[in-house]
Amino acid sequence: MTVLDILIKYHDGFLQGLAVTLQLSLIIWIFGMGLGTALGMAGAKYKLEIGLPTRLFSFFLSGIPLLVFLFWLHYPVQAMFNVVIDPFITAAFTLTIVNIVAVADLVRTTVDDFPKQYILAARVCGMDSHKTFWRIQLPIMFRQMLPALLMLQVTMMHTTLFASLISVEEIFRVAQRINASIYKPVEIYTALGVFFLAVSLPINGFALLMKAKFTRNLSES
Repeated sequence: MTVLDILIKYHDGFLQGLAVTLQLSLIIWIFGMGLGTALGMAGAKYKLEIGLPTRLFSFFLSGIPLLVFLFWLHYPVQAMFNVVIDPFITAAFTLTIVNIVAVADLVRTTVDDFPKQYILAARVCGMDSHKTFWRIQLPIMFRQMLPALLMLQVTMMHTTLFASLISVEEIFRVAQRINASIYKPVEIYTALGVFFLAVSLPINGFALLMKAKFTRNLSES
């Protein structure tokens, strides 16, 4: 049985698993980028009150394997509070936290590295802080961090594979069940790779295009 045969025969299962993976990814992307951006901006503005605790939490989280963090929230925490939570919700919550922290770090670093001469030039031209932010700072910072932000979101989509280990019916778990039935690991996981390539490559390609078109070293300005 070839990869094409597997894709044709089990396309319903793969598509259902892919739908769960994309649904999980959308939750992670929307809340991760939204809350992460807000947290990063706040951390850059209030360095001691918000920035320092955020950086400490990011440092702590970076030392914990993602799988361990996911298992902590799925097993010990639920047992501690005597609750049972849908594995999908647990996976979405865990990966969203990771994404929020990663996006916040990216945004805060971009804000901190923004050349002060742009702001001074805007003030000389008579622009207030509100107009300076929306017309100068935000567009430039967005162009600078967009490629890295897009690639980060592709990485977060790939981490949804870990959700299968707590029984979320995403595409990797579907592939495992199909493999248990017919035992064609090379063909099945190649088919799985095809699905991820179909989603990831356009985003990565767009990120590289944006990086080549917009990103440059602002310190040279």
